[in-house]
Amino acid sequence: MKVLSRVFRGKFLAGLKRLYRGKRLHCAGPSAALADPRQFAQLIRRLHRQDWVVYTKPAFGGPMQVLRYLGRYTHRVAISNHRLLAFDGERVTFRWKDYAHGGKWGQMTLRASEFLRRFFLHVLPKAFVRIRHFGFLANRFRAPQVSLCRQLLTHLSCTAAPDASPVACGDSFWHCPNCGATMIVLERFTAVELSPCVSFDSS
Repeated sequence: MKVLSRVFRGKFLAGLKRLYRGKRLHCAGPSAALADPRQFAQLIRRLHRQDWVVYTKPAFGGPMQVLRYLGRYTHRVAISNHRLLAFDGERVTFRWKDYAHGGKWGQMTLRASEFLRRFFLHVLPKAFVRIRHFGFLANRFRAPQVSLCRQLLTHLSCTAAPDASPVACGDSFWHCPNCGATMIVLERFTAVELSPCVSFDSS
């Protein structure tokens, strides 16, 4: 988790500095002092020294509720067509659900410009993605890592079955990248034994 937070912190601060150098970061109100390059550099140094640890806690409704909640954002648009009721050229009427009062359905009419403003709040900026895969499913490493996983799984299935023919495994063993010889398993670790190890981000 700490490695992921460091990666996120580095990318966020790099983007912040890029916006500042391009004069696209507007400092107003309490942050007006950051318009001074020295003050901004001091802020960046302070942010680099602090650990950014994500606070997480168990969901109140359980994992299925979390999946349903996330599914509404990852695989649907902000408002589906069946909720749009009318458009007279200037105003849009649609159905909405009031979760604060028992999930009751109601109707709302907005000017088209306001409706579009609210709709586009749900549109991600360019280069942002809703789902980002990490580890062996990360885009940079997916093809070779998935191939390696399949080889290792085939090898495990061959060694797990004592009556399996050694020929069935064929070239599915993991080969040494330097000499080409078949890698030999010396010891197997359980998930509990590996948990104290330092994690890394392969994305």
